[in-house]
Amino acid sequence: MDFIAQFYLWIKAIHVMAVIAWMAGLFYLPRLFVRHVTHAPIGSEMSEVFKIMENKLYRVIMNPAMMTAWICGILMIASGVTDFLAPWFLVKFVFVIAMTIFHIWCKKRLVEFAEDSNTRSSRHYRFANEVPTILMIVIVIMVIVKPF
Repeated sequence: MDFIAQFYLWIKAIHVMAVIAWMAGLFYLPRLFVRHVTHAPIGSEMSEVFKIMENKLYRVIMNPAMMTAWICGILMIASGVTDFLAPWFLVKFVFVIAMTIFHIWCKKRLVEFAEDSNTRSSRHYRFANEVPTILMIVIVIMVIVKPF
């Protein structure tokens, strides 16, 4: 634990950078899905381009960022600096789990597009695009304001 405490601020900085990258992907992927539905009919060249973009975003940016955020978050908890039983932290943790579930939901949609089996509308994905914003607002308020 001394090792973690010694590098706590570095771990925290990496955590924040990973969360920013993860959130960028969570904001962008549903927008790609909207464009995929509206501008790329199944079997078109554009549909294949969207599939590549979606897959690379998920595989190269979102997954590593999510894993890094989780690992650094767990290390920070292990350092003992944060009271992980504090109400604000528990609320934040629930919303981080919800963000992870949304991440997994995005992967399922990505697979549907890859298999040309998407049945959802652009409106559905526009609504889904708001989910990470709501999650982010609550998480940031819990971490910065600590209202309870």
